[in-house]
Amino acid sequence: MDVPATVPRAYAAPAAGTESQLAEVLAGVVRVEHVPLDSHFFDDLNADSLLMAQFCARVRKREDLPSVSMKDIYRYPTIRSLASGLAEPAAGPAPGPAESPAPAPVPPSEAVVPARAGTAQYVLCGALQLLIFLGYTCLTAVVIARGYDWVAAGPGLLDKYLRTVAFGGAVFTALCVLPILAKWLLVGRWKAQRIPIWSLAYLRFWLVRTLIQMNPLVLFAGSPLYVLYLRALGAKIGRDVTVLSKHLPVCTDLLTVGDGTVIRKDAYATCYRAEAGWIRTGPVTLGKDVYISEATVLDIDTSLGDGAQLGHASSLHAGQSVPAGERWHGSPAQRTTTDFRTVGATDLPLRRKVTYSVTQLLTMLFVYVPLVIGGADLLLAEAPQLTAFLSAQPPSVTSWVFYRDALIVSFVLFFGSLIVGLLFVCTVPRLLHLLVKPDRVYPLYGFHYSVHRAIARLSNNKHFLRLFGDSSYIVHYLRGLSYDLGEVEQTGSNFGTEVKHESPRLSSIGTGTMVADGLSLLNAEYSSTAFRLTRVTIGPHNFLGNQVTYPARGRTGNNCLLATKVMVPIDGPVREGVGLLGSPSFEIPRTVERDTSFDHLRDGEAFRRRLRAKNKHNLVTLGSFLLARWIYTFGVLTVGWATVTLYSSWGAAAIALATLLTLVFSVLYTGLLERASQRFRRLVPRLCSIYHPHFWQHERFWKHQAIELRLLNGTPFKGLFWRLLGVRLGRRLYDDGARMPERTLVTIGDDCTLNVGSVIQCHSQEDGTFKSDHTTLGNGCTLGTGTLVHYGVTLGDGVTLAPDSFLMKGEEVPAHARWGGNPAHEM
Repeated sequence: MDVPATVPRAYAAPAAGTESQLAEVLAGVVRVEHVPLDSHFFDDLNADSLLMAQFCARVRKREDLPSVSMKDIYRYPTIRSLASGLAEPAAGPAPGPAESPAPAPVPPSEAVVPARAGTAQYVLCGALQLLIFLGYTCLTAVVIARGYDWVAAGPGLLDKYLRTVAFGGAVFTALCVLPILAKWLLVGRWKAQRIPIWSLAYLRFWLVRTLIQMNPLVLFAGSPLYVLYLRALGAKIGRDVTVLSKHLPVCTDLLTVGDGTVIRKDAYATCYRAEAGWIRTGPVTLGKDVYISEATVLDIDTSLGDGAQLGHASSLHAGQSVPAGERWHGSPAQRTTTDFRTVGATDLPLRRKVTYSVTQLLTMLFVYVPLVIGGADLLLAEAPQLTAFLSAQPPSVTSWVFYRDALIVSFVLFFGSLIVGLLFVCTVPRLLHLLVKPDRVYPLYGFHYSVHRAIARLSNNKHFLRLFGDSSYIVHYLRGLSYDLGEVEQTGSNFGTEVKHESPRLSSIGTGTMVADGLSLLNAEYSSTAFRLTRVTIGPHNFLGNQVTYPARGRTGNNCLLATKVMVPIDGPVREGVGLLGSPSFEIPRTVERDTSFDHLRDGEAFRRRLRAKNKHNLVTLGSFLLARWIYTFGVLTVGWATVTLYSSWGAAAIALATLLTLVFSVLYTGLLERASQRFRRLVPRLCSIYHPHFWQHERFWKHQAIELRLLNGTPFKGLFWRLLGVRLGRRLYDDGARMPERTLVTIGDDCTLNVGSVIQCHSQEDGTFKSDHTTLGNGCTLGTGTLVHYGVTLGDGVTLAPDSFLMKGEEVPAHARWGGNPAHEM
């Protein structure tokens, strides 16, 4: 796919002068005396994307040269073609909006002036947030204590069960209603505005946002109940709307959705964004019969007209509007002829929605709630042997018998649930698959839809993926789920720890294919009233980078490189033997000679010897992971048992204290474990084979990463958490839900803003090669929603990255610049 060239700065030098100056800069980067004007950057000069990113950065520092982006490098891979391509926009008319529509520029009057809160205001906001949490914890403890006493007073099993249902139903109703009441009492109707972060107005925003996102109704995404919940929060949603994404809007009054619209999973439409010390709220408007695909981001002040479509791995930046009936894709989105909607609408009677919703509620109230709330009490009451083993009345917390019993029970619970759970997820989804036929259209909210959703929930178990991922054992686990992996060529790192699917039985991965992390297979296709399951096939000898969303109609075949956050094409010829980068994607070299320096370790006796050594190391890592999780279970169980011991004298205070101790223990224990996996040292940049012990140690570090509590998002305590894990962090960080896999390689300046879903990833695995390096954010930087920043990157002060951007490795962004896109470039 053609990608429009970056518009250069004002520059009138002759082409020959541009060629010679670009050649001079490139010669310094690749360390040669002379660069022929027609030499291919990758094939002839042996450069790679990291070196070319350095070349782009040096060119941008030259006032006498036009700006160059990585898109330009891949589109014009020689000095002569690059100089000619950069001169084209100046010589001819600028490309019209029909070819590459861009987001509307921000008017000067609305340009963001950074808001800098003082340290005192920052600390005060954090203190108030802590007080609110403590108050909520104490209130919850009192409710649980009263409910437990009432349930335990039941004379028999049936009476206890009925009391559990009644109490659980009341609690569930209260948890669902509380966010709605809080929103209307504290905010009223959301409107487009700016809220200074760490102010009292922000405190109200944070409280409402947290309650909305922690609501148990979020678990009902894809259900009519979910749509009713959004309407109760003020969203204007029409009939026959299907919302599958759990990233629900926070400023709900600013969301308008027309009849028959579909919003697929992993789509962001929060109706707010954080930038330069402000929370900015704004409308997102979707017309009738709109189709929003997976892994998309809708920024504030965006809209889609009736019948419009937005493709997967795409985004709308602020100010973009898709006209009625048009199809757009890319980041930022532009017009396309590709049709992303593949399933037609069917008649869906209201009684079907009502029956499905009522069944969900009854199942929740009569099955799940009693198991969660009253399961332990019912078990102890009706199992005399277990009661006798636990001595009915737990011994004193100062007795060694107390800890001995907790250790034994935690061992049985942890490893017993591990074995039972593994057998369950490898058998039940297989049986359920027999009830749903591929390539057959079923109406939503019926028996087959329930089976499909159950398969997806049961087979996407994050615990088992983290256990087996990044090792040779992951292929056996995925085969147990019924993946079709063909004849496996074992690499020891065939898959990472994050793989998602909607139907494991309809997921096929070719021989020799490796997946880094974050792969999402889109087996299901939806309309607003129907769905269909279709096989997803990824060809042999592919390599997939991070956060790749692969649709059922993906047009890639043998020996392809799918770069991080790439938009996989679903039309045109089948791509083979090439690399794909960006959104919309364009072709790049499958590999370059510089990245093949470790290929000799991928076959022969050397490979088999190193694979055996890697498997042994990974086996020890797996054992240490299980041991660490067992100890964690023991710690949590010990706190729980201590609560039972103290409850008779302390009452609700024991429950509140147990809640706080569990949270603190989770953060400190898993954080200490992560630092111990690094031997309490900081990570250092690496360039090595995946068969080198340095990489194996890094895999162990990934396995033992600390638990990231969502409760910390948007509070000063998230900064303390990152400091605990080794991030070099400035003052007053605002983190709304970012991720940093390599914490000790990250440096962040003062007053930075990280939006939800943003990632600072200081590593890359490319086929058999592992690379990592430092990444630095200057003061006052902002990372938009869903943005990914790669390794070896430096952002100057005040830089803003637009939502859903992919800033490639080695980029240097000058101070106060606004970049965006996939791959990111100056906007």
